[in-house]
Amino acid sequence: MSGSAPSLGRSLAAAGHDVAHGSGQDTTPRRHPGSMARLGAWTATHLRAVLLAWAAVVVAFGFFAPRVQSALAGAGWQDSTSQSVAARNVIQRDFKGLGASALQVVVVDRRGPIPSDPAARAVIAKVTSLLRSDRRVSVVEGPQPGASLSPDGRTGIITAGSAAGPNGMVQAAEHLAGPISRSGTPTVTATLTGDSALWANFNSANHSAMMRSEMLSWPVTLAILAVAFGSLVAAGLPLMLTMAGLLVAAGALVLANEIAPVSIWALNFALMFALALGIDYALFLVVRFRAALHRRGARPGDRTAAVEAVAETMATAGKAVAFSAVTVLASLAAILLVPSPAFRSMALGIMLAVIAVLAATLTLLPAVLGRLGTRIDSGRIRVRRSAEHRQKPHGHRLEQRLHGWGRLLWRHPAVASLAALAVLGLAAYPVLGLRTSMPSITIVPPSANARIGYDQVVGAFGPGAPGTLQVLVPAAEQQRALVAIGRDKGVAATIPGPTSHGWTLDQVVPTTGPSTPATGATIDRLRRQLPPGSLVGGAAAENYDLQQALVSRTPLVFGVLAGMGFVVLLVALGAPLVALAGVVVTALSVAGAFGVARLIFQDGHLSGLLGFTPQGFVDAWGPLFFGAMVFGVAMDYTLFLLSAAKERYETHPDPEHAMTGSVGTSGRVVLSAAAVMIAVFLTFALSGPLAPKEMGVILAVAVFLDAFVARLVLLPVVLRLARHHAWYRPAWLDRVLPRVHFAH
Repeated sequence: MSGSAPSLGRSLAAAGHDVAHGSGQDTTPRRHPGSMARLGAWTATHLRAVLLAWAAVVVAFGFFAPRVQSALAGAGWQDSTSQSVAARNVIQRDFKGLGASALQVVVVDRRGPIPSDPAARAVIAKVTSLLRSDRRVSVVEGPQPGASLSPDGRTGIITAGSAAGPNGMVQAAEHLAGPISRSGTPTVTATLTGDSALWANFNSANHSAMMRSEMLSWPVTLAILAVAFGSLVAAGLPLMLTMAGLLVAAGALVLANEIAPVSIWALNFALMFALALGIDYALFLVVRFRAALHRRGARPGDRTAAVEAVAETMATAGKAVAFSAVTVLASLAAILLVPSPAFRSMALGIMLAVIAVLAATLTLLPAVLGRLGTRIDSGRIRVRRSAEHRQKPHGHRLEQRLHGWGRLLWRHPAVASLAALAVLGLAAYPVLGLRTSMPSITIVPPSANARIGYDQVVGAFGPGAPGTLQVLVPAAEQQRALVAIGRDKGVAATIPGPTSHGWTLDQVVPTTGPSTPATGATIDRLRRQLPPGSLVGGAAAENYDLQQALVSRTPLVFGVLAGMGFVVLLVALGAPLVALAGVVVTALSVAGAFGVARLIFQDGHLSGLLGFTPQGFVDAWGPLFFGAMVFGVAMDYTLFLLSAAKERYETHPDPEHAMTGSVGTSGRVVLSAAAVMIAVFLTFALSGPLAPKEMGVILAVAVFLDAFVARLVLLPVVLRLARHHAWYRPAWLDRVLPRVHFAH
């Protein structure tokens, strides 16, 4: 550890003086350095202690990280408070697990009826043996005439009850699909299908596609980072934050999975956010650190200047990063309002990554910056620059151009605002016709075993057979229930079932496919018409209930997002007008992203170019989950821009100086970070399966609209039009809110 207490004190005092007076002239009272400046100065002079602490943290969580792929769950796509999940729990307990999580094997005999074909009977015996040998299977039932054997006798369904929970059955489906397929013959095929097989195929196909996209995005990311940071050493800093955040998040997810099942998707989104925020935060701090070094005229080996620059950076940019992370965490916390284990665990994974990256940004990064000092520019990317520009810090030319852009906005606010509103309005208008639904079987590739089996069941039993409803009725009400079911126009067939523990379990086949609106309407009618206490379940009902939960809670989640975003901005900036403007502008960019999503994924525009078949709707989880993610990232940019403007307004209360200066400095961070994120998201848009495509397009469009239209046009225009009123703080609010300064 280097540096003494007196030198640390001098560094803090100098940092506070320089931040407050930019020019070095002592024209205002000197403020005592705040907690962030003290933290920065301490970490900059105690690199060894910080490295040892982080090594201990990374080793502790990294010990569990390698287990993350095998430990995390593959199911959880349900509304835990729904009637269908209640039905599944009863079936699991009282009917040998022959519910939505049960495995189904479709046996197809190409030569003739199964009962008269010894080869088909041998395949059924082999499949039955395979299923019974798995401890996650409770009971195996073969094809039954009139129920699970087709009228022509050529197709039969073997059902294996679940002895494990939904996550265990998804793992069982993944494990058994291959052996079951290989048990067939050239004339008799055996294919695993059903809801558990569907989610196993969904996880496998989409996880593989996302991993390929992530691997493809790394070279692009590294290239953009090298250009944005201007040196290889600086470009490596966000990767340091990303790796630290990801290792901690991965280990924490494994530990959290011991308490409650965590979705495997939590890891993918944690990686995505760890990279995105690592880039954002590192860019913001490195840009400020370089400027602070340049202003001090720092020379190689000047430790005092480096420590002062770190303290200044943390007192300004570090504070903005802390508030930014709080905003992102608040946005993700809104997802916890959805009663679905998959959504909650994905939000948890991202939140863990955000916390880990934030901790590394506020401790590890300033410690490394303090030791690097002017060596932050080592490995500089050589470009053709004049001698004059070589004397300036990296990015100076871009900052000058953005500063000129800010002055142009100041001179022509009406034209700029009208153009920006027109772009956002045109993008957002289609959102008025947005339809959402849970994905159909087309969400998995045509070669997936679940989809092959699905098509075989439809061909042999009719379109509603894969979405057979499981109706539980009190045993004493069985006849009344059968009459009600028989009268419903949406029911193709009813198979009365067994009675156990006071319940009767009937199988009800709809006339329409599992993901159609008509089947949803049939579920609603049955729930109204059946005797009191009855439960309608099954895989189709679980999907429908989750869709309804997402639709019903989306307004609440977005209301909470807006409210929490406004509160965090209000506390950070102390100005109601700009806090409100930040939330409204963010909402416009989110609406624009989903307007474009409707045109592409619902209406099918660009489907040929992107290589997918439109479903006629956007997946139901998109608006809520991706909307919350976009809101968090957008508010990240909002805080960067507005905190920079507030810092300038505090030291020099000139609205034009505050607006144009913030566009020049923070605009560079927004542009560079947005370029990386758009490139990363577009690699997902080019992947095979539909779910990563939707995510990639929605997030890329949202970041583009937010960075290039909302942050660099509309929000600066708000500052221009509001002038001093933008930073007005009513007296009553002044008594309530804490005083947060970005200049010291």
